[in-house]
Amino acid sequence: MTQVVANPTRVHLGALDDAGVSALFTDARTANSFDRTPVTDAQLEKIWDLTKWAPTAANFQPLRVLFVRGEARARLAVHMADGNKEKTAAAPAVAVLALDSRFHEHIPTVMPFKPELKDVFEANEAARLGTAEFNSALQAGYFVLAIRALGLAAGPMKGFDPAGIDAEFFPDGRWRSILVVNIGHPADDAYHPRQPRLDHDDVIAWA
Repeated sequence: MTQVVANPTRVHLGALDDAGVSALFTDARTANSFDRTPVTDAQLEKIWDLTKWAPTAANFQPLRVLFVRGEARARLAVHMADGNKEKTAAAPAVAVLALDSRFHEHIPTVMPFKPELKDVFEANEAARLGTAEFNSALQAGYFVLAIRALGLAAGPMKGFDPAGIDAEFFPDGRWRSILVVNIGHPADDAYHPRQPRLDHDDVIAWA
C-alpha cells in the first residue's frame, strides 16, 4: 500500500467568507469624507505589511509610501485639485504613493538568485521606468485593498499636481508620485451613489 505523505510546505488556500468579500469588493466604496476617529501609526504600518505580500514582476516592489502628518498636510493640500483640497486636509491620515525610479538597486535583496538584473536595469532607463510604472500601479491597488482589509476606508485620488508634490516632498527626483490616498473611518455622508459596472458580455471573452 502506498502511503501518502503530507507536504508541509504546501499552502492550503481558503476562500474569504461573505463578510470578507463584502469588505474588500462588493460593498466597499471610495470614501469622500471621514469621521474624527484617528488612524494610528501602527495601523498605517500594517497597511504596508499587508501590501508587500502581493505579487509584482520578479518581486521588484517599486512602490514607496509617504504618510503625511502634521504641518506637512498643508504643504500637500496646496498641490491637490480644488475638489480634493478640503477632503485631504480633513482626512485622519493621508498617504502619497510613489514609484521608486531606482528600484533596481534593491534587486540583490528582493531577487537574490538573479542579482545581475540590477545592472540590466541600470543600463536601460526606459525598461526600468516602464517596469516601475506598471508594478507600482499594481501595488497601489493592493494598498487600497489592504486599507479595506483592516476595516478602514480609502479615498484614492489622481486629482493633484504630481510635479508640485514631487518638488515639495521628493526633490532628489528618485520617487515620483502616482496616487494620493485619504485613509480613515467613513463619515455618514462618505459615499456618492455607486456607478454601474460593466457586465460579463462587455468584458469577458472565451478562447
